[in-house]
Amino acid sequence: MSETIAAISTAIGEAGIGIVRISGKDALKIGYKIFKSAKVQVEEEIENRKLRYGHIVDDEKIIDEVLIAFMKGPYTYTREDMVEVYCHGGIISVRSVLALVLKNGAIIAEAGEFTKRAFLNGRLDLAQAEAVIDIINSKTNKGMEVSLNQLEGNLSIKIKEIRNILLDMIAHVEVSIDFSDEDVDFSTLKELEEKAFTVKEKISSLLSTSDRGKILRDGLKTVILGKPNVGKSSLLNALLRENRAIVTDVPGTTRDIIEEYINIDGIPLKIVDTAGIRDTSDIVEKIGVDKARLMVDDADLVIAIFDMSRKLTDEDKEILELISDKKTIILLNKSDLSQVFDEDYFKNHIKNDEVIRTSISNGVGIDKIEKTIKDIFYSGEVEVKSDIVINNIRHKNQLEKAFNDIESFIEDIKINVPIDCLDVDLKNCWENLGEISGETISEDILDKIFSEFCIGK
Repeated sequence: MSETIAAISTAIGEAGIGIVRISGKDALKIGYKIFKSAKVQVEEEIENRKLRYGHIVDDEKIIDEVLIAFMKGPYTYTREDMVEVYCHGGIISVRSVLALVLKNGAIIAEAGEFTKRAFLNGRLDLAQAEAVIDIINSKTNKGMEVSLNQLEGNLSIKIKEIRNILLDMIAHVEVSIDFSDEDVDFSTLKELEEKAFTVKEKISSLLSTSDRGKILRDGLKTVILGKPNVGKSSLLNALLRENRAIVTDVPGTTRDIIEEYINIDGIPLKIVDTAGIRDTSDIVEKIGVDKARLMVDDADLVIAIFDMSRKLTDEDKEILELISDKKTIILLNKSDLSQVFDEDYFKNHIKNDEVIRTSISNGVGIDKIEKTIKDIFYSGEVEVKSDIVINNIRHKNQLEKAFNDIESFIEDIKINVPIDCLDVDLKNCWENLGEISGETISEDILDKIFSEFCIGK
């Protein structure tokens, strides 16, 4: 924290503008030293938080033509003095400016170090800091909406509310421990139990949003499954609106897993095209088929495709077994051809899954597939009414720990565990929730969290 840090804060490559960011006690001094205003008459100190046009210079040599902003703490992102240099966006220009900044006393920032300083200096709590990287990684508007909500501090407010109830409970328990010679009043235990149920309900409500949060963050994992040449790769290409997968009449063309992200009206799909399910002597294809079977186990949604122009086979029956307990959309493809498919057997072996007749090569049924995916997302078990959505696996883990702690506390009251033992569960619950907002967290965990950020943020 005593060092002045600097980094390139925009993606490396050709762009209109590239940004070099400096933060720390010497940021302004370094900025004044390397910047030369285009004005002939320059005041000694450039006005705070206003852009100034000029050049970055190394002695008299011009490095780049820039705009620059000097910002005095604590009203900055890190609450330290900061300088941002807006130079041309080419690789050479931004790296040259950064090299000069480092030459004049700054050190290169670690991944996420600007946001880490914002957290350590009290501008953001940990949940808000993690929302920053979630915003950067958002794949849809809805995913970004959730992360912005968290950045505003709404999750932290909810966590603080629960922790305040726990703190009040801890105080009651510790007072009872101090007067342990006296019997604990029954009404006190009853009040503690009621408050514990309130805490449990609030934690459970947050946890119930985690499935949708995972989908918004990582995408609805959707596996396309079927025999060779039923139209799996054609479906992937149709949903992507581009020729991503090779499509031929040769069975076994797709041998490995192909993964792509698709945005359907704000719903992110991590869509997976798999090798066709069949018995094969080709070693490489067999590995792909085995992978396809494994992918079904982890899928949130399966799109199973059957060819209406071919007879039902053992491979089709195996696919019906594989999808028996999965949320599935079934496509009866090649509906434009003569039907020889045994639809009666098929109907007797499926659940209440959505069945859509398609001719993917002709574009028939694609709109209905997309509508069905939206309906599943918005009306199924992944639908959540809450404004707060848990989209971070670390937060989910801490909530689960806290939930177990409060359940243990409730159970201990029921079996008349000594009052001093009740204190342990409450404090564990309070501390596990505190790790979400960063009020109780170790340095090792902090380092791990911020190491996942990009450099420059």
